[in-house]
Amino acid sequence: MVKVAKNEVKKDFPISTEPKVSAEAWARRFIIYISGLFLLALGVAFSIKSGLGVSPVTSFPFALSLVLNQDVGFMSTVVFSFYVLLQIPLLRRSFKLKNLFQLAIASLFGFFVTLTTTIVAPLSTTGYFSQLILLGISLILIAIGILFYLTSNVIPMPSEGLVLAVQRATRVPFSRVKVLFDVTSVSLAGILLIFFYGNVVGLREGTVIAALGVGKLIGVFSRWFKPALLRFCKSDIAEKQ
Repeated sequence: MVKVAKNEVKKDFPISTEPKVSAEAWARRFIIYISGLFLLALGVAFSIKSGLGVSPVTSFPFALSLVLNQDVGFMSTVVFSFYVLLQIPLLRRSFKLKNLFQLAIASLFGFFVTLTTTIVAPLSTTGYFSQLILLGISLILIAIGILFYLTSNVIPMPSEGLVLAVQRATRVPFSRVKVLFDVTSVSLAGILLIFFYGNVVGLREGTVIAALGVGKLIGVFSRWFKPALLRFCKSDIAEKQ
């Protein structure tokens, strides 16, 4: 029997492989994971409502939703599902059927985006200061949402899965691939918006602030919340941090 190194499995698809994780621990992980997806979607909804620019990872789905006059949640599902399909030629034989679980995550995230944009719809902005407040709320929610779903160590988001696939295929460091992915997403969104609208509506200072600030916020919130999240998950991952 051929043994696969544990670190290679995580590079392919960072879903936890510990054999002794209990059903209760898995349930707790999924609670944290789903909560993270919802908070992330709520952060996206607040960024859209602020009118100061969406985050880089959602810039392309947002631009498509404007161009095609479709719900941004639906377009998030479509684009994120496409990210999953792109992983197949990149990983080839290394692509596992379990990677397809990301399609379900794409659908769930799209649903959450549609739901949360409806929730924040009644909110109104009366000036630039109120827009900044909404943007600040969105950055906090996005950072906490990412922290939640990463800490749960269940299934990568399709965008993260694509970055991991490119990293494995090219051997380029993950951080560089992530930057390239964000720049490409924003660039494609900008090209679409300029071509169809003549301006980059939805890509403003908030997009730049999100690109520069979310990572720093995740670092801050990790110190505050990650130990408690790991204890809640009640699994071996607490011992590995």
